[in-house]
Amino acid sequence: MTRPVCVMLVAAEASGDTLGAGLARAIKQSLGEANVRFVGVGGARMAEEGVVSPFDIGELSILGLFEGLLAYGKVVARVAETGELARREKPDIAVLIDSWGFTLRVAQRLREVDPHLPIVKYVAPQVWASRPGRAKILARSVDHLLSINAFDGPHFEREGLATTFVGNSALARDASRADGARLRVAIGAGPDDPILLVLPGSRPSEIRRVMPIFEEAVALLCAKRPALRVVLPAAPTVAEAVKARVAAWPVKVDVVEDEALKFDAMAAATVALACSGTVTTELALAGCPMVVGYRVGEVTYQILRHLVRVKYATLFNIAAGEAVAPELMQYDCTPERLVVELGRLLDDPALRARQIAAQAAALEKMGRDPTLVPAERAADAVLEMLGRRGLG
Repeated sequence: MTRPVCVMLVAAEASGDTLGAGLARAIKQSLGEANVRFVGVGGARMAEEGVVSPFDIGELSILGLFEGLLAYGKVVARVAETGELARREKPDIAVLIDSWGFTLRVAQRLREVDPHLPIVKYVAPQVWASRPGRAKILARSVDHLLSINAFDGPHFEREGLATTFVGNSALARDASRADGARLRVAIGAGPDDPILLVLPGSRPSEIRRVMPIFEEAVALLCAKRPALRVVLPAAPTVAEAVKARVAAWPVKVDVVEDEALKFDAMAAATVALACSGTVTTELALAGCPMVVGYRVGEVTYQILRHLVRVKYATLFNIAAGEAVAPELMQYDCTPERLVVELGRLLDDPALRARQIAAQAAALEKMGRDPTLVPAERAADAVLEMLGRRGLG
């Protein structure tokens, strides 16, 4: 009897945990649960698919260069622990998901542990936006790249790294299943009650740096608009920290942890206040107008302002070539400025409708394709590599 294929999956953030869980499900569907076992590093969603992480990935969700330096010792220790896991479990292939700094170091450690282990990187660093030299570094460190953007490939292929475009899972999401009415019933809101959706990020460092600004903006907004309902979907990596902070807010907040209710909340919301990241694409798919805010440490900002080559941070704004959704970054990300932009959307249904339409048009430019199943395409690429080794 042949042994089950051993697949190592490594993710260090909430978004990567979601991708890893989807990939694990797709691989199991192709091979059958009895024919594959998973090892690696991940969060709650990957754990549901059989990836038992040796440590909490929340401590690796690091925002900013200065914070990264402070956490360097912890990162090195966790890289060593991940390498030891590979030495012990002897995986047939490793898939390292997003989180550039951590997964690059893991790739280098895995090369030391097993020089013949096929290593796949899932989600490319955004070299088209900054630090193009990362393409060459990645090409030396892994064997294959699974990209979520169609325009990623040439940057890496010219460095000799084979690349497969699998699609962006956020773009492929079927938003039609979201039920705003179900969310309103769940929180006791009326059909016409205005709802503000607050999404403060999935990294602990974002909760520390961005959430206090959002908190003050919400307080100012609700003081002027007592009928406004506030809903806050909390990512698993920061749920406890979020609930602890929200408990002290001067306004009532409905915290949502269930994944299905999160998308119901996007469908129900009148407007959203969102931390820059993957969630902005999900909001656009759900037809939710938004204001995007973000802030990093001062040292990080001064460095990044000389490195970043694009005008916007939000992907659909980059695709559109304009600020379809208002972006308030760094010094502009103040409670007062956020309140002004949110107030404009709350007061003007026509403005909301125009922004929703513009967001949808930008998604089309990004290659939105509801028929695409990125997890399945990623699984096919992984299994093809295993097939070359006589496995899978």
